[in-house]
Amino acid sequence: MDYAGFDRERGIISAKIVVAGGFGVGKTTMVGAVSEITPLTTEALLTTAGSGIDDRSKVPEKETTTVAMDFGRITMAEDLILYLFGTPGQTRFWFMWDELVRGAVGAVVLVDTRRITDAFAPLDYFEKHNLPYLVALNCFDGAPTYEVDEVREALAIPASVPLLMTDARRREAVKQTLIEVVEHAMRALREEFGRGSPAPVG
Repeated sequence: MDYAGFDRERGIISAKIVVAGGFGVGKTTMVGAVSEITPLTTEALLTTAGSGIDDRSKVPEKETTTVAMDFGRITMAEDLILYLFGTPGQTRFWFMWDELVRGAVGAVVLVDTRRITDAFAPLDYFEKHNLPYLVALNCFDGAPTYEVDEVREALAIPASVPLLMTDARRREAVKQTLIEVVEHAMRALREEFGRGSPAPVG
């Protein structure tokens, strides 16, 4: 069984979801909040190598960073398993994104409202790669609050892309975000296979 496929013997659908975004937006936290297995992380201590590259002014407490990926798994229903792949946020590791998104059915782009402009590059990436994605505003304590429509306009997010609030620390909030991205990916798949007609199964 692949990360995006159908196990005919057990009747289980598996799907790969990518959790992406800029530096320090909460990707590792999000994967860890819902994973039913101990998440595989590739965290490394931040060093002076990142000085002048990574903007830590808004996340001064951050001492580690993902250098390859985060990996977790969650059973959403008896017949649906999601495999979660968190991307590295630092731009110098973005060459890995192409491999991480291979075989994914959809993506969550996390946005930190303290650094909204950091979201432009990740959003651009998924637009160019034609992968269904949604935008999730991660609600950090003490962060500026904006109306969803304000953020959509500021980031020029198409009306067809779901935009919602979430909290990467809370399991239920993350689960709801994952439900939304799966539903969005299914809608996109149906449109691709016949302008709203049901997509082939199996």
